[in-house]
Amino acid sequence: MSRSASRVAAAGVRKVNFATSPLLASPTPPWRSRIVVLCVALGFLALLGRAVYVQLVATDFYQAQGEKRFVHRQTLPASRGRILDRHGQVLATSVAMPSVQVETRAFAADRAQRRQLAQLLGLKAAELDERLEGATGTVTLRRHVDEDTWQRVKALGLKGVQEVREYQRRYPEGEAAAHVVGFTNIDGQGLEGIELGFQEALQGRRGQRTMVRDRLGRPVEDIGDQADPVHGRDVVLALDSKVQFFAWQRLRDTVRAHGARAGSAVVLDARTGEVLALANYPSYDPANRRNLGGAQLRNRALTDIFEPGSTMKPFVAALALETGRVRASTPVQTAPGRITVTGSTISDAHPHGVLTVAEVVQKSSNVGTVKLALAMPARELWELYTEIGLGQKPRIDFPGAVTGRLRPYKTWRPIEHATMSYGYGLSASLFQLARAYTVFARDGELIPATMLRNDAPATGQRVLSPETARQVREMLRLAAGPGGTAPKAQAIGYSVGGKTGTARKLEGRTYTNKYRAWFVGLAPAADPRIVVAVMVDEPTRGGFYGGEVAAPVFSQIVQQTLRLMGVPPDIDVQPQISADPSAAVQESI
Repeated sequence: MSRSASRVAAAGVRKVNFATSPLLASPTPPWRSRIVVLCVALGFLALLGRAVYVQLVATDFYQAQGEKRFVHRQTLPASRGRILDRHGQVLATSVAMPSVQVETRAFAADRAQRRQLAQLLGLKAAELDERLEGATGTVTLRRHVDEDTWQRVKALGLKGVQEVREYQRRYPEGEAAAHVVGFTNIDGQGLEGIELGFQEALQGRRGQRTMVRDRLGRPVEDIGDQADPVHGRDVVLALDSKVQFFAWQRLRDTVRAHGARAGSAVVLDARTGEVLALANYPSYDPANRRNLGGAQLRNRALTDIFEPGSTMKPFVAALALETGRVRASTPVQTAPGRITVTGSTISDAHPHGVLTVAEVVQKSSNVGTVKLALAMPARELWELYTEIGLGQKPRIDFPGAVTGRLRPYKTWRPIEHATMSYGYGLSASLFQLARAYTVFARDGELIPATMLRNDAPATGQRVLSPETARQVREMLRLAAGPGGTAPKAQAIGYSVGGKTGTARKLEGRTYTNKYRAWFVGLAPAADPRIVVAVMVDEPTRGGFYGGEVAAPVFSQIVQQTLRLMGVPPDIDVQPQISADPSAAVQESI
């Protein structure tokens, strides 16, 4: 544009008079400005109301929504208390192990990396995809992996893959103590044994940590006070892990050698009532419980009940002595080796003729025991059985203990009165029998049993007089010696007393040719320190009598237990010297 033209344009602009513009000159209605002011005011009030609603009325809702998106509460697991034996040996403990998690918002991995991750965690690629597909937040892929596995996962360098430490239960004694200790589930809840019975004391209380996370789930800062976890309390058992292992080992060897179905053993401290061992075979590994059945999981010593057979005969003799009806030397005619009661015939394994009351127990005469029992009212026998704990649930800190069966004496027929005297027609667990024999070990007192360590002598309930208990204890010593039914119960260095039991198994309403072999006894005989009960179920090889199958196990357990307890031998140990050098060579091979 030329200079002259620009001058003309500028002059034209300056000549415009805006005040004379028809648009601006028109009068503005007053209501229009008022509407504008009103709208501004209403908008301000709306914003103010919204602010009041958000900040005062619905503050909890909006805070919760904000926390849901950015605030994370992390559970801090509590370590479960340990289970220890009487000497502090660890039977169960918790170890912190890595668990692998994925924060889905931050997770990024290609197909090859996913395959590697799945392989390290023991998952199929499809299973990994299924867990992550559509998931939000944190997803746990594998719990309780070993440290080496976690380091390999970490080396993949995948975003969003993280670890959290969780506690896993370990059981150092394995199969030997499994039925006592029990086990927990993956979340640390007790399911069996001491783990279940002392769940409240062992579990502790979890803690909590509150933190703010960014949009990818990464921790930014902690907020508030952290609640630290309260770890569970340790439980100290009366159990002696060495006695427990030895008892379990002897049971295992005996069950295998005799082709038996199962076996159980109970060892009680006769002074304190502590359970030093409670073993069963077959057993299981508490840390690996896949494909297990009830036969392995069942604590037979406490949960299985049987007809105790001849182990009840000493109690019948004790009652006859206690009531003054007989003395230990009173003769009892057992010829011709059988007796008929209301049409049913009861026989001895071998006819004996005239036996004293002491010999009735020593020789385990059914006929002699029945004659003693029938000379007493059924009520008296029932009362004695009740006083020693039969037909009652044992008061012990352990789940699953059963009651057994003892029918009221008013329902006993004469034949049942007779069979009850030698252990048929009633049922009891091995644990109940072991505790019942504390009456003889404690000079007539029945003492309570406990799974927890208790060094103080137990206070018992008087059942028999001390004199009667000592007389029966002498009968038990004879029964376990030469001329008795269980010479194989003899222990090197220690005097013993006890009673065999061999009972046919009842299936339905018929007694079969399957047997349970028992032996219940005490040692040392003069001043008992322990009571040991052994049961072998359905031995099929090498005999089936209690004196042949169960008594040797009793002997071995007694020797080992008393030595571990520091009890000095009370009888001379006879050296075993072979006169045949070749035999000595063969024995040493």
